Amino acid sequence: MSGDEVTGAAELRATYRLQLTPAFGFAAARELIPYLRDLGISHLYLSPSLQARPGSQHGYDVIDPSRLSEDLGGRDEFERLSATAHEAGLGLVLDVVPNHMAADPANRYWADEGLRARFFDVDPVTGRHRRFFDIDDLAGVRQEDPDVFTATHKLVLSLVREGSVDGLRVDHPDGLADPAEYLKRLRAAGVERVWVEKILDPGERLRDWPVSGTVGYEFLNDVCGLFVDPRGEEVLTSLWADVSGDPRGFGEVAFEAKLEQASGTFSPEVERLVRELGANDGESVRRVGTESPKNEDLTAALSSLPVYRTYVEPEAGRVDEADRQALGDIEPRIRSKLLLEDPVPPAFVTRFQQTTPAITAKGVEDTAFYRYGRLLALNDVGGDPSRFGIDVDRFHAGCLERVERFPENLLTTMTHDAKRSADVRARIAALSWIAQEWQTEVERWFELAAPLRSGDAPDAVEQYFLFQTLVGAWPIEVERIESYMEKALREAKRNTAWVDGDEEWETAVRSFCRSLLSHPPFRERLEAFAARVEPIGWRISLRQLALKLTAPGVPDVYQGDELTFRALVDPDNRRPVDWDWRQAMLRRLMGGSPPDHDTWKLFLILRLLGLRARRGEAFAGGSYEPLAGGETVCAFTRAGRVLVAVTVREAASGEPVQVPAGRWRDVLTGEERALSASVPAAELLDEHGIAVLERD
Repeated sequence: MSGDEVTGAAELRATYRLQLTPAFGFAAARELIPYLRDLGISHLYLSPSLQARPGSQHGYDVIDPSRLSEDLGGRDEFERLSATAHEAGLGLVLDVVPNHMAADPANRYWADEGLRARFFDVDPVTGRHRRFFDIDDLAGVRQEDPDVFTATHKLVLSLVREGSVDGLRVDHPDGLADPAEYLKRLRAAGVERVWVEKILDPGERLRDWPVSGTVGYEFLNDVCGLFVDPRGEEVLTSLWADVSGDPRGFGEVAFEAKLEQASGTFSPEVERLVRELGANDGESVRRVGTESPKNEDLTAALSSLPVYRTYVEPEAGRVDEADRQALGDIEPRIRSKLLLEDPVPPAFVTRFQQTTPAITAKGVEDTAFYRYGRLLALNDVGGDPSRFGIDVDRFHAGCLERVERFPENLLTTMTHDAKRSADVRARIAALSWIAQEWQTEVERWFELAAPLRSGDAPDAVEQYFLFQTLVGAWPIEVERIESYMEKALREAKRNTAWVDGDEEWETAVRSFCRSLLSHPPFRERLEAFAARVEPIGWRISLRQLALKLTAPGVPDVYQGDELTFRALVDPDNRRPVDWDWRQAMLRRLMGGSPPDHDTWKLFLILRLLGLRARRGEAFAGGSYEPLAGGETVCAFTRAGRVLVAVTVREAASGEPVQVPAGRWRDVLTGEERALSASVPAAELLDEHGIAVLERD
């Protein structure tokens, strides 16, 4: 198959993420192609597919980048999958893992000491290696070496050149020595579409890299924040302070957690940085700095960035203004070195920049997010829980920047790394709409739960995490809740941890979960309150989905999320999907059956991806025009041909929406509509608070 044939067959409209496992490999993915084609998906988005450790459930522990995974079906099955997809008009996006490989005897680059020194970032003093986060058996690869890049990318680049793969998703680019140079090499090798798993702070802009954009976490957090009611902030903040006994904001909690990681888990990385600076500088930098506030404090510097990392290029002497801002609050003597204002070994700058993402990820995502629980809907990858929602103007600003800079940026509301699915997140966000009710209810829940505790376990913070999770995921099996709470407790590192955990505490919490869900007074109140929240959360889910399918960018659907999908953090979100049921529901909708409560998400996807196919000129780089709709309606047009409006609160205000007058067709009902230039929101929106119209 030629590259020209692939380009013509795979117009980019929407991606669908599949989590491949030995039990669900290339052949199983191939069987889904007719279903995904009918749904309107343009590209299969595959999890890592190179040869990983035998039995790997995720593919991120690669042992041989020159082979497609035999566990998933090998080269022959991959080629069948690619050929079938392209014959159906679909393309393939492949997740690749350049930052690390498995430190495993089965990995020839690791097993051979000579190759290990060339391919992996090994500390010459201690023999330690740069890890992926804190995982000892995933070793950092020296992609800055052109020969290493060539050897580890030969297969992937050949798949792109042959037309078997249409784009790449690059995992954890921030771990690389020089992400920009790496991405330039991919582009020079002919990879036109690349999405980076770059975690952006809400105030951070993606650098001008040769990429199609990110995998979409900034959209996930913006579209969730849009539906968080600011009127609930005061009540929920006060409630959290009462529950936790901690009035600190999230920023302080996050810094403390990052500092713990830098001082403990990542102390080997800190020691190596000390040696990079040299013995004379090193002794003063090593100390935490209790003697004097002027002492250099490397661990604090590593923990103080407001973003995941900077991108100073020490060899070229290049420093961006964004780097200066990011480093503005760290100790001056360290800052001056990182900004190349004072003499410094280039390796120190490079390694510092590779280390801060790991400290931030483990400190924020995997610690602070499990300690700070004001509203768990805000605790997701790339999010800032101190930001209690956003207004319509801020959402529009993100869309306008995206359409100008990265119109093919992915738009996601759920990934394999997300802390909870979009439906769970929406329900928890709904608590901000009824904050006073929630406060009254949860106070009663604490009373009902008190006799079920074992000593002090679980404490109030852990109970509050559990209560929010139950509302978001209900109904849920007790085994899943026990597994979630075990992970949440260990990630928080407050009363137990992954290393040297407190088994007695964990056992008490598991017992509490079982007792709580079988305790009639509590369960009755939980079910009643979940029924109160469910319709609000459901409407939020639908409105978020409508925006994802029409805003600037490329909508990305996570496997199974086209129907109601109440999943928690992995491994819960990687459970097997009932594909037969989803295919049956799609056939029913395509046969003319009206959508019901369970199939409305599927219906929206079917109709709005069909709209994207019909109106390609409006979405593939088409303009984005915000419309005035007051504080409670988010409305816009795409290239003047498609009109979208959703209400971001339970009821739209009486303020009219300003729209282009004329004749329009309702995409969801098929009805013809004549609109004047000013339309009351109640007349424009349907019973779900959504309107999607196209020019007649």
